[in-house]
Amino acid sequence: MVDSDLFTHTPTGDSSAARVSIDTESRASHTVEPMLFGKFSEHLGNNIYQGMDAEILFNPTLGEWHFRAGDRRQSGGFVSENDFERIREEVENHGRPYAYPEETDSEALLDAYQNALAFGWLPVGEGLTFSPDTGPAGNRAQRIELDGDGEAGIRQETRLPLHRTGGYEFRIQLRATDETQVRLTLGPTGDDALGETTLSVGQEWKTHEGTFDLSGEDIDPDGVYEVSLLTEEATNLVVERVLLYPDDHVGHADPDVVSLLSESDLPLLRWPGGNFVSGYDWRDGVGPVDERPERINPAWSGLEPNLFGTDEFIEFCEHVGCEPSICVNAGDGTPEEAAAWVEYCNGSTDTEMGALRAEHGHPEPYDITYWEIGNELYGPWQVNWTTPAGNADRYLRFREVMLETDPSIEVTACGLETNSDGHWNDVLLERAGSDVRAISEHILGGGQVDATTDPDELYHAFMGFSDQLGEEFRDLRGRMEEAGVSDPKLDITELQLFAHFQSGAEEAGREGRHDAADYGDEDATLTPETMPTPVTISEALYNACVRHECIRTGEFVEMLTHSATVNHGGGLWKQGERVWANPCHYGRQIGTAQAEGTPVAVTVESDSISTETTFREIEPVDVPAIDAMATLTPDESELIVMLVNRTSGSEAMDLTLAVDGHETANKASVTTLTGDSMHDANTRAEPTRITPESHTIEVTDGEVALELEPYSMARVTVELE
Repeated sequence: MVDSDLFTHTPTGDSSAARVSIDTESRASHTVEPMLFGKFSEHLGNNIYQGMDAEILFNPTLGEWHFRAGDRRQSGGFVSENDFERIREEVENHGRPYAYPEETDSEALLDAYQNALAFGWLPVGEGLTFSPDTGPAGNRAQRIELDGDGEAGIRQETRLPLHRTGGYEFRIQLRATDETQVRLTLGPTGDDALGETTLSVGQEWKTHEGTFDLSGEDIDPDGVYEVSLLTEEATNLVVERVLLYPDDHVGHADPDVVSLLSESDLPLLRWPGGNFVSGYDWRDGVGPVDERPERINPAWSGLEPNLFGTDEFIEFCEHVGCEPSICVNAGDGTPEEAAAWVEYCNGSTDTEMGALRAEHGHPEPYDITYWEIGNELYGPWQVNWTTPAGNADRYLRFREVMLETDPSIEVTACGLETNSDGHWNDVLLERAGSDVRAISEHILGGGQVDATTDPDELYHAFMGFSDQLGEEFRDLRGRMEEAGVSDPKLDITELQLFAHFQSGAEEAGREGRHDAADYGDEDATLTPETMPTPVTISEALYNACVRHECIRTGEFVEMLTHSATVNHGGGLWKQGERVWANPCHYGRQIGTAQAEGTPVAVTVESDSISTETTFREIEPVDVPAIDAMATLTPDESELIVMLVNRTSGSEAMDLTLAVDGHETANKASVTTLTGDSMHDANTRAEPTRITPESHTIEVTDGEVALELEPYSMARVTVELE
């Protein structure tokens, strides 16, 4: 059969019922690629630090913090914000973006920042003077002058993962102008320390390591705690870093994050960006951690301390059990730099970079297969963005030296399809032709919405976008074949629904800090907290529909790495050292059961959903109310059917699932993921509000009857005899 025959729709006009018929004898010639269930990680916000990484403190290297302004550089990327009032606005909303407890006083943070104390840290006591200094590796360090009139120093408020462990490991690097004694303490804010250690500090730089034990019955797992560095002596301290890890970290990664990703059978993880990579030098992130340089984040607010680099990423993937994929810097990076990165990861110890990797404690090659050449190089938000012809030129130059370094790797060109007229990709194909193996694509559809937007129109647009994408994918495949690409591939390396409320307050809305009145319209049809966002059930259903369409294109779509791992887009969320999963994490986890299965033909008899509005690249839709994908397991012992109810409202749909071509057992298992509304989500207070629920159901004469609620997806597993 041909891949387009995998799905057939017969409109019925009946919104209350649907029938899904499966023909297990009508099969695709391909299996479901496991890499369609991948994820993406980037050095953005709290995705890596205060996210995947287990280190607890904010700005632990006491570096110079970078507040990103709205203005772009001529060569791409963003300038630093110097307007103090705008900085004040950012700091006043410091809770989640800057990983502080909400109780932290933003005015105190601003005062300390203005007085040359590293952003995120607060003074303790009197008689203090702060200034920047230089650490042993050339990084910004913090000079603290104390007059000795009472105990004084610096502190930082935080939360701790006390629900998991009472043990904490610290590493601090400092020196003093004169030998002195300092106390490093950990305990509840405003109360006696529960753990402390005294350090003898000399005139030479020294790294001190130790542990704290906060185990005890009186410990408040949700309390606010603080780390303090104090002394009673008159002295000058110079502090380069204060790192704090829970003792249950997994290779310095957050154990909850590792467990959730591992349990979800994550197959592939893309890193390190994203916009970040276009200004990233991979060599900054290898070698002894305390000797790595600090950099201003080239794309986003913040500081890049380089605590999490190539070796840490590979170790993270090993613990999760997924394959790594790397996007190289084709912005301000060079082909030779990218080739050296390939050699560092894949070269034997007989090569220069392979020997360097071994020197760093990793003698065995990482054998990374998938390498992406550049990220969104078409955009002026990208450091050293370029033209379509410039992209083709860069691709060919990077490809040549990377493949010379390791001919076994698979490289992907930077593409642009769904948000353009295809010219970007056509120039690439015209100039590179058969040298193009795969083209990347970022599906970030939606654009600007406001209080007058019809919520159902927006929701249905997202639910139906996959059909439009399928047409565009098939057209691109044809153009690639015409250009001489023998086995063309499409790599979707970023995906999330991307509607933005025009007030710019969607983040605040998702956290429930505002209502419609704050946006000037109490009768608003849409508000930031009542719209589909990546953390809501809508993202789970949207992703499933897109993934199903990828499967229907045959073997053309090679991978899909959804955005993102933690605290960005949808996936996992981490606040106050508590980790929970967004609905889309569970939606992906449910769907992975189809990996490596063989798709079979599906006929859906149902009503349709339609829209009249264009949302940026999303054109008006007219699609089946039910999306379905059916696969046979490799041993043909089970039929797995994924169902998505694309409708909105409150009425459930009676659905009949009929199996033809195989005898079935008399029981089936059903796993559902359901929200009460398009904006229903999990939160820190209700982390399991939307989670998969499973039950068994009768199979009679090859048919299953079930109810499918709006805003829901289901996996039906039928045993075959």
